[in-house]
Amino acid sequence: MIELEGVPELIDPVMVAAFEGWNDAGDAASTAVAHLEREWKGEVFAALDAEDYYDFQVNRPTVWLDAGVRKITWPTTRLSVVRVGGDKPRDLVLVRGIEPSMRWRSFCNELLGFAHELGVELVVILGALLGDTPHTRPVPISGTTSDADLAQRMDLEETKYEGPTGIVGVLQEACTHAGVPAVSLWAAVPHYVSQPPNPKATLALLNRLEDLIDVRIPLGELPEDARAWQVGVDQLAAEDTEVAEYVQTLEEARDTAELPEASGEAIAREFERYLRRRDGGGPPDPGERTRPPWPPKPSEEAAGDRPSEEASDDGDSSED
Repeated sequence: MIELEGVPELIDPVMVAAFEGWNDAGDAASTAVAHLEREWKGEVFAALDAEDYYDFQVNRPTVWLDAGVRKITWPTTRLSVVRVGGDKPRDLVLVRGIEPSMRWRSFCNELLGFAHELGVELVVILGALLGDTPHTRPVPISGTTSDADLAQRMDLEETKYEGPTGIVGVLQEACTHAGVPAVSLWAAVPHYVSQPPNPKATLALLNRLEDLIDVRIPLGELPEDARAWQVGVDQLAAEDTEVAEYVQTLEEARDTAELPEASGEAIAREFERYLRRRDGGGPPDPGERTRPPWPPKPSEEAAGDRPSEEASDDGDSSED
């Protein structure tokens, strides 16, 4: 049992989670949460007992020296809290760990216990999957939920996925059954350049998260890292004729499929982000935009109004 002593009363808390492993192509999702911890100097206040959820022959502990003393770091999932300042401050509960090896239902119940104790209003789970997407185009981000009302209010897709799932899909469904509003954000990573890191996909996830929960996320060196990553992949592709031709085929397919969508809401969202960052990264004007309408508290919502389909990823063969 882990105590929550020392955690202050939170303001409009949102839980943001990511897990290394099957749901984390290019380490894009776990790196996004690590970036939030680093930029906002999050301090860990809780950690799940590694003995309960991990096979140490699969996720081995690491040994390190601290002033000549050997210490062991066990693979686990840790929680930290950061406060986002500005005219509309709010708190983020950051969950970063590794997909558990066992007892997934207990794992999700323990995380939901923390969410309940902290008064979390929304759970956002980040993931990344391999897809047929060219590295030269914007990273596709899909936002899904099992709650039809939440999908309509926050401009998300209502999930229809059926098939194998990972901890992202299981946790989202556990949230749904517990009456906790939950959203999954997925980045599509080019399958031909899947090795981590992928700062371009991480940046895309953070941009979408920023829009979803209406906070200003400091990006640090991520934009430059993303540009350098793309230049490096461009150079590698140019050295192989077959790869270059394949990338061109993906580009043509992507451009044809998305041409009707390259207007309206997507352009407005990008222009809004540009305006927010134009003057050197100051906080957005209070009147510039409003937070998305939050779903009602579980006590106000009839349980029968929540569907329970598995999370989806726009029909990709990967889970969720």
